Amino acid sequence: MVRTVIRRRKRSLREQDVTVTDPPKVRRAVTAAALGNTMEWFDFGVYAYLAGTLGKVFFPSSSPGAQVVSTFATFAAAFLVRPLGGLVFGPLGDRVGRQKVLALTMIMMAASTFAVGFLPTYAAIGFAAPLLLLVCRLVQGFSTGGEYAGATTYIAEYAPDKRRGFLGSWLDFGTFVGYSLGSGLVTVLTAVLGTDGMTDWGWRIPFFVAGPMGLIGLYMRLKLEETPAFQREEEAQARARTGNDPVEEARQSGKGRLKEIFTRHWQAVLICMGLVLLYNVTNYMITSYLPTYMSQTLGEPETTSQLLVLGTMLLVVLTITTVGRTSDRWGRRPVFMAGSVALIVLAAPAFLLIRQGGILLPALGCAVLGLLLVCFAGTAASTLPALFPTRLRYGALSIAFNISVSLFGGTTPLFASALVEATGDEMVPAYYLMVAGVIGLVATFFLHETAGRPLRGSGPMVETPEQARQLVARSRTTAGRQARDVWLRVRHLWRPPDR
Repeated sequence: MVRTVIRRRKRSLREQDVTVTDPPKVRRAVTAAALGNTMEWFDFGVYAYLAGTLGKVFFPSSSPGAQVVSTFATFAAAFLVRPLGGLVFGPLGDRVGRQKVLALTMIMMAASTFAVGFLPTYAAIGFAAPLLLLVCRLVQGFSTGGEYAGATTYIAEYAPDKRRGFLGSWLDFGTFVGYSLGSGLVTVLTAVLGTDGMTDWGWRIPFFVAGPMGLIGLYMRLKLEETPAFQREEEAQARARTGNDPVEEARQSGKGRLKEIFTRHWQAVLICMGLVLLYNVTNYMITSYLPTYMSQTLGEPETTSQLLVLGTMLLVVLTITTVGRTSDRWGRRPVFMAGSVALIVLAAPAFLLIRQGGILLPALGCAVLGLLLVCFAGTAASTLPALFPTRLRYGALSIAFNISVSLFGGTTPLFASALVEATGDEMVPAYYLMVAGVIGLVATFFLHETAGRPLRGSGPMVETPEQARQLVARSRTTAGRQARDVWLRVRHLWRPPDR
């Protein structure tokens, strides 16, 4: 009888506990989620490469340095509302579903980016022009507050456990493809139209492109289904609500979920914020600040600096899925750990190379930064969602991610440009990256390995029915051995001593 009780306590997996993924649905989920990130980062690439031009259009009365700072201040303002977007869209995604919220954020992102192309200039309406630019950036920032966390959650909940790193890396593949498309378009337009042509009217063209891209992304997202993990969690919550338990109802409310995030999962929130800081400070330093740093601070030609950063992004695009696949094999912690240590050691040498001038040495410095960035970019989308359980995943990740991005990531171009302007030290960006590496190293130290394991609050996910049967068989064998070992210990305790 005792052995039966023990076996029940060590219950093995059943076939209905294992989800067999549908490859076409997984591909659609990854493509639609990645396209939203492509749209978001197309705008970031355009904005970063047009920082000097937008400064002349919307802040013409300032000095060139102040124009850049003012443009990046408008860029950073969008990040101030991202936590608000996370507070709204994250818990909403946990209640009504990931797919619905992702469709809504897509509409808002596309519309706000498209609208920038229609804005009148400072010469036309004066101070109202930068205010309208700020409004568009705030709407985009608010919608982005629910975008990345929702997209990572969606892919993670669709991906088989053993391929989550590889499939998740396609989300950030879309990120850097979008940035490359945006920055590449600006580079081509600058070469064709020249600086005066871009200042007069050419700066509007990249923002107009965002409209059709947004419609395509919206169409794809409206065709998606809910994730298997969310569907199971929704069924479990429906069964819990049938009991009319006031305690359970309070727990499922938005306020109850927020309280649970910060009381029961605060350690995961801090780890998430540390990893997001590491990734996004590196990301925005390269993608948003480096083009302006090389052209405005170092005096390199704009086309040269733009091509160097564009080449760095293409390097990231070519290597990111390899890093994601590697994290499935070696684990997430080793990749993050190696990247953090390398960032601390190599940030200063990389910027020393960039400061040498010419093409070859700055290209080598940019390549070093790109390879550092890809360590975090290829692993983040599979690591961050695994920190939280299904019922809180979208909300907790949205809040932690956006607070960290707003405080540290999105403000990186602003702080870096202001510190260089104030101190005159051109190595400030390297020091900034080194501090981020130290914080990321501490966060990685407390990170639990999740590669190849089910998400918290979800059952295993595999690719084929045969894999499901093998997993159930191994689980039964393991459960039987555990029960046998415990039973032998119990028998040993009960057996009378030898006389």
